[in-house]
Amino acid sequence: MTLLSSERSAAPPPADEQVYGWQTPPIETAPPSVSSAGQEAIDLAARAGLKLDPWQQHVLHVGMGEKSDGSWSAPEVAVNVPRQNGKGAIIEARVLWGLFIGGEKQILLSAHEFKTTHNTMKRIERLIQGCPDLRKRVKAYHKTVGREGIELHDGRELKYIARSRGSGRGFTADCVIFDECMILGDDAMSALAPTTDAVENSQLWFLGSAGIGGPSQQLGRLRARSLAALESGLPDPVLAFFEWSISPHLDECARGCTEHDDLDTAASLLKANPGVGYRLQVEKSMHRRLTMGDFLYARERLGVGEYPSDKAATWQVIGEEAWRSLTVADAKRSGTVSFAIDVTPERSHAAICAAFPWRGGVHVTVVDHRPGVGWVVGRAKELHAKWNPRCWVIDPASAAGSLIADIEDEDDGLDIEVVKPKAREMAAACGQFYDAVTDQSLSHFDEAPLASALAGAQKRPLGDAWAWARRIVSVDISPLVAATEAKWGLGADVAEDVDPMDNIF
Repeated sequence: MTLLSSERSAAPPPADEQVYGWQTPPIETAPPSVSSAGQEAIDLAARAGLKLDPWQQHVLHVGMGEKSDGSWSAPEVAVNVPRQNGKGAIIEARVLWGLFIGGEKQILLSAHEFKTTHNTMKRIERLIQGCPDLRKRVKAYHKTVGREGIELHDGRELKYIARSRGSGRGFTADCVIFDECMILGDDAMSALAPTTDAVENSQLWFLGSAGIGGPSQQLGRLRARSLAALESGLPDPVLAFFEWSISPHLDECARGCTEHDDLDTAASLLKANPGVGYRLQVEKSMHRRLTMGDFLYARERLGVGEYPSDKAATWQVIGEEAWRSLTVADAKRSGTVSFAIDVTPERSHAAICAAFPWRGGVHVTVVDHRPGVGWVVGRAKELHAKWNPRCWVIDPASAAGSLIADIEDEDDGLDIEVVKPKAREMAAACGQFYDAVTDQSLSHFDEAPLASALAGAQKRPLGDAWAWARRIVSVDISPLVAATEAKWGLGADVAEDVDPMDNIF
């Protein structure tokens, strides 16, 4: 079965005119099946007190489809749906089935942040505790750090695995579930995915929300496979893929274009959010656009993701291995410090970074990185009062240039020096940053915003030199630009305060 539909509408509202999101996804592909274990999972979840929405049931019916010999028709299942729609219930139903019906000896569950896995663990335990038939089959709930999980009397286990390069190695699993798969890199994938290779009938489940650029490498691969299957008209032989998202207008779209979706309509919200009518409200959800702006609203609520492509290599300017090798666990400020601010061209995000001398080189760090711009001036003045930096660096030709006047405003008693590099100085800053990585005189804390920026960063020509290419919509490089500027600021010319008494004699 292979489906791609822009014609399906929301589930029909009942008599009270309740509106529901699309219960089948705009993008779906799956290999054919002759039966499904999905209904068993749905019925068991209901016995445990978990009532599933129609869309959640649909994913289980298709994702747990079976061939004529009883093996999985889709050994890989991916669900890409915006946050807060209820994907966690799919995980819970799949885990309960695997433990109590499916005969799976070991299930591994991982998420980018262990607190997410911990929350899932608590929900699964509550479901089991609320069903006497299931509760009596549990031997132990393991809480020891590194051993978290559930063990049944017959030896079946659910293990909660922290996501890292080594986690999962040595296990053999019937099912591995990757939650938050929009942040899933090669290290975790290479450690966990092969645990199912020695099991004759195993499954990998990937669940997450819209891609966020470099960290979404695995989700990008799954999505690319599904789109290729849809384009060819032939299903991927092993992948069932479900995505709730819109197709936003392009710059070249003519007025009145009907092939793409508007950001500001209820129809788009319903298309991308199957949880509307069950746990999300139309008006409240659409108001998030006012809070987050178009870029974040499109990603977080309408499923418009940014996906790296294996065809376009990541880490093009500075290699990942070279960058990671400069990581330090801690670095204490020694000597002066400089700060820098950068803002994305669409003003969706802003970053403040700092640089200071450390162990004969320079340490750079992301001080703050948040959506929007309204927070930046206040935060800058707070940091200035606390750290008395050598200078602040802002490129006047960038989107952050509009903040310079407010930051230099002395009404609050702060005398802030903003250094405004020219184009040739920006090129020099980029060159110096690159050279510092090459000669290993730069260090950092391996902060995710900076690593993600570098993973997707590209160069743009600037005379005979180069600078960071800002206008790449698939990646937010504001932390990288700010870090580059902060490092440059340590050596930039700064007007020194002169005591008039020095010139008396």
